[in-house]
Amino acid sequence: MSFSDFITNHGKKVNKEAFINLVQVSKIDGKIQKNELELLHREGKKFGLTDPEIDHLIKIERDHQYHPPYSLEEKFEHIYNLTEMILADCEVTESEKKVIKKFAIEAGFEYSKIDKLIDVLIEGVKSNYEEERLFRKFKKVLLS
Repeated sequence: MSFSDFITNHGKKVNKEAFINLVQVSKIDGKIQKNELELLHREGKKFGLTDPEIDHLIKIERDHQYHPPYSLEEKFEHIYNLTEMILADCEVTESEKKVIKKFAIEAGFEYSKIDKLIDVLIEGVKSNYEEERLFRKFKKVLLS
């Protein structure tokens, strides 16, 4: 990964690939819905991105190869953000579940636990669990 793979804004470092992966998930059903676009802008602003920067990244999105984060917390956060994106329209299709599963496999999660991890995330996001509480539950599934 090169330095240009990161955006710095007011001292905050953002992995463009992580944001672009969110864009890709939002386009699974062929079009970015209004609520998905709003979520992309909300998440982008958490990274310190401006609306024009977010729109530019959405526009230039291509099939990028996934480079999973290293720490469990970062892997969880990435899969959590993907789950939030999928649930932005309040529906979870089988193709969306397959995408989360693909990212979870590539992130190195144990295959036999991935379906349960995805269920925990979907249930937690739907129930508006705090991210930290959901992370603790996620770790319990991994250790079981």
